[in-house]
Amino acid sequence: MNGGVDWVLSEEVINLTRGPSGLGFNIVGGMDQQYIANDSGIYVSRIKEDGAAALDGRLQEGDKILAINGRDLKNLLHKDAVELFRNAGCDVSLKVQHRLQPQNGPAGHRGDGEPDGIPLAVILVPVLAIAVATVWAFMRYRQRM
Repeated sequence: MNGGVDWVLSEEVINLTRGPSGLGFNIVGGMDQQYIANDSGIYVSRIKEDGAAALDGRLQEGDKILAINGRDLKNLLHKDAVELFRNAGCDVSLKVQHRLQPQNGPAGHRGDGEPDGIPLAVILVPVLAIAVATVWAFMRYRQRM
């Protein structure tokens, strides 16, 4: 699934309070419905707009849920995982694993509001090509005079 990309994994505990639409997200996975080959983990498939998870903002589609209220979610059937979520109570603690695609270059080298920008090579290569062509044309012109 990673398509040749080395993903950076980070874990976080997210505490949510169940709202009118529940916790506000859907799950996929389990031993009987593997979302990722050879991984029976439980994953977030969809964040419901204006639900508890969306309002909190930290849980993202594709996150792996490792535990709910301290209960490990390894080796569960999908229906058993769903039951754990349904019976988790009003205040729910989720241990989550985020999959972050690594950035090029050192981490944290950009400011919060700075755009990603254009790679330097995209600018330098054409400029250098034009400069070389100009110098070559000038030298040819001087030789003919």
